[in-house]
Amino acid sequence: MALSDFFRINLPYGMERNSNDEWFVFNREYSPLGWNIDGTQAYHSEKEPFDKLPVYTKYPKLTDKKILTIITKIDAIHYDAQGKIWKVFFYHDGTNPQSNPSEWKRYFDIIKELSKLMRK
Repeated sequence: MALSDFFRINLPYGMERNSNDEWFVFNREYSPLGWNIDGTQAYHSEKEPFDKLPVYTKYPKLTDKKILTIITKIDAIHYDAQGKIWKVFFYHDGTNPQSNPSEWKRYFDIIKELSKLMRK
């Protein structure tokens, strides 16, 4: 499904960890947000798998324990075979703030808490 509104295209739907313990945030289509280049890297114009693009970032303060205090919906947390959190969702159809305005505060509380942990 092609997305056609600001919320689903530009705001985070969730985030996923890779094997290097780096995270990328994705929109409702699972496309990465936050192109992460420092000005010395060339812009990537060719199609590459997301793990080859500069969208992953290390967040040293983001631990599984901390995630469990931020993401309170247990069905929004996904674990790998070793029991480590590898993907979380910030909302689902029933808690989508765009459809259910009472969910905006919870959604932005998640974003605010994650923003505090992203600093080095």
